[in-house]
This record gives sequence, structure tokens and C-alpha cells, in this order.
Amino acid sequence: MTTTTIRLPAAQPPGTVLGTAPDIGESADAYRAAGGYGTDTGPAELLAHLSASGLRGRGGAGFPAAVKLRSVRDNGGRDDCGGRPVVVANGEEGEPGSAKDRWLLRARPHLVLDGLARAAAITGAARGFVYLSDPAAGESVRRALAEHPPPLPVEVALTDHTYVAGEETAVVRRIGGGPALPAAKPPRPFERGVGGAPTLVSNVETLARIALTAARPDLRLDIARGTLVTLSGGPAGPVLTEVPYGIPLRSLASRHGVPDAAGALMGGLFGGLVDARALDLPLEPGALTAAGTALGCGAIRFLDAGACPVTCAADAAAHLAAESARQCGVCVSGTSAVGDALYALAAGTAGPDTADRLDRWSRGLPGRGACGLLDAAAGIAGSLLRAFPGHVRSHLAAPCPVCAAVAPAEGRRRLTVAVPEVADPPAAASPDPHPARPPVPLPSPLPALKGTP
Repeated sequence: MTTTTIRLPAAQPPGTVLGTAPDIGESADAYRAAGGYGTDTGPAELLAHLSASGLRGRGGAGFPAAVKLRSVRDNGGRDDCGGRPVVVANGEEGEPGSAKDRWLLRARPHLVLDGLARAAAITGAARGFVYLSDPAAGESVRRALAEHPPPLPVEVALTDHTYVAGEETAVVRRIGGGPALPAAKPPRPFERGVGGAPTLVSNVETLARIALTAARPDLRLDIARGTLVTLSGGPAGPVLTEVPYGIPLRSLASRHGVPDAAGALMGGLFGGLVDARALDLPLEPGALTAAGTALGCGAIRFLDAGACPVTCAADAAAHLAAESARQCGVCVSGTSAVGDALYALAAGTAGPDTADRLDRWSRGLPGRGACGLLDAAAGIAGSLLRAFPGHVRSHLAAPCPVCAAVAPAEGRRRLTVAVPEVADPPAAASPDPHPARPPVPLPSPLPALKGTP
């Protein structure tokens, strides 16, 4: 797998998630020296800053962070709430084109844990979890917890890496000792989650930006409007970088060495395919949603002039079909049907009704599964038909030489990016001179987790 590199902005402003040394794990001493774990910004003030900044979640849905925090806090005050709230740092990124969350837990675990502790203070949570599948990330988080114990008990919750394991109800089920599979909704975790208590399931980048806002409330707008993106496709290897909202997609393509990009696969897999005209859109959640695509987790795969969007669509649909949780019959059959039809289109063996069937599935399948996986598969099919109708027609007329030159079995590999390499932090010179209150035992043990060791 090609190494993913980290690209620092030419003029790096303060208050960035990448920090100044993204290839070296950050120690507690280094984090405190940079202003972390400060006490100047209290919970109520921080919540007001987050509301004013409009910070959106970075897990994919882009839900306003302040609204989510208030919902958990308010549900925790009800008599029938099932106990004090729980906070979860969700570091399980299922999108194959994304590497930001695993990098963040490996390189800047203190930034995430600081954000988790502040989310706990806002919501009134009594315990927390860091949910992940990456062994290196787990080791980094455990080391950080030992360096600077948080003010509430925090456990590392392990799972197996799958596309659906990071869905919020799957997170709750897994922490509770069950399978990492989506559950029927309602209730949603903010109503009843881990142990029946209101639960905040927050992406680790979101928590990192909460911690940055606490340290530099004067930069709250810049912090809220900066985002990590994982760029891939074209001749260059994958890149993890941080950019402001509003930058044109075409500028990102040029920086990535694909100035003549024919389009892109957006948001990991969930944003679907867009053509070259869409690259004039700004990287901004609202603008992208209005245009029928999505920023999602910030993973963007550019299609260079020699790439075929049909192959890209077939790879994406096959990945989703293979990752189905297999607990909804319509998802199993629907994702398989979409994947098979797209691979037949790529292979030049599709029947004359293939485009009609893909169109019917793209409109009829969304909303019928327990999670967003089936929606993503339908979206891939629909976006191919909308963005590249000429390619679809030409593939129905004759085999495509570009598609014929690539091996279908390599499809999932083509979409996957590696986590950037992160060196261990320097050995601590001395114990923490300002230790937080040691964690207290959990009131009741949770069922044993069976995850990646």
C-alpha cells in the first residue's frame, strides 16, 4: 500500500489540528506547552463559543456540535434517563479513503482526550470511552491516559475494522459487549445509549476542535472552518492535509497534482461521483450538499484524465457490498445487485437495461436499511448516471479499454489509503507536575469486548 504523506499548509495559522510536528507523537508535556489542558475556558463558556462558531461534526453527517452536546446534557437531566451521560470519542473510520482519525489518535491523543474531557464537563458525563480498531492508535491513547489521567474514568474500547462499525448505534452496541452492528432507531444514542444512559458519540476530529476552541476561543471561527482532508487519486500518493472551508475543489486537485481532473469520488464513498464541472464548488458542507454531493469524512479521490469513472463506481459499490453487515435483507441484495451491475458495465458485459435498473435502484433503495451503507451504494449508482451519462452509454455500446486494463480483484485496494507514519513521542523528562484527578472505578463493569488486540 502506498504511503500517505502529511502536507502542512505553507502559512500554518495557530489552532490547527495537524499541529507543527504531525509525524511525531505528541507527549503530555508538549501538549501542555502548546496551551493544552488549560482551565481558563469553563464548560458553559466553551459551549457558547462552539454554538457561535457553528462547529460541525467531522464524522460524516456534519451535525452541529453544540446542538449534540446540549441534547445529551438535557437528556441527562431527566428522571428516566438511565443514569449520568456517557461520552465516546469515535475513532473508527470505515471509509476506505480516509486516514485522518487513526492518524489523530496516533499523533495527537492528548488533543482528543482533552476534547473528550471538555465534552464530559459540558454534558455532565460520568465516564468515557475511546472507540477504535487500530492497534497503534490504541497503544498511543493508553500511553496518553497514563501520562495525564483525565478527570473521569476513560476506557479504550476495541472493535474490528468494518465499514459500519463506526455508525453511532453500532458503537453503542459494541461498547455494551454486543456486535458492532447498527441498531434500529429510535432511540438514538443521545436519548438512550451505553447502559441506557444518554450518550455522546463524537468523531475524534470534532473533539480535537472542541479542545482547540477551549485553548484559543479567539480563533473559534478559524478552528470551526478548518478541516482535515485525505486526498488520493492521480499520479501522486495519498496526502493528509488541513484546509479551510471555501477552498475550491479544483485548487485541491491542482495541489494534488491532478490539475486536469475529470471529477472526484467525494466524502469517502458517501458523497458519490462528481464531474469536472463540480470541481468549481467550494469545499463547504452546505454548498456540496446543495449540489447533490457531500464532504462526509473529508476523503476525496480525484479522477485523472486517464481514469474511468465506471471502474471507480464499480470499486466503490463492490467495497460496500463486501462490507454489508448482512442483517438487512434489502441491503444484502441491493448492494450486491448494484455492485454486480457496475462491474458488468465496467467489463463490457452489461445488458441494455442496466442503466435503467441502476437508475431505479438509486431512487428506490435509500432509506431502506438500518444504516447508511445501502444509501451509499445507491448514491454511487445514481451519481455515476448523473455525472457521467456519456461514459455509461459508451460502456453499454462497447467494452472500455481503460476498465479492461485494471484487475477487478484490486478494486478495494485501489480505494484504500494508509495511515501516515507517526514516530513515538520523546520520553517524558519528568512526571506530570499538574496531574488531573485519577480516574475512579466504574460503578459497574461493562461486558468484555472482543476486538482487535
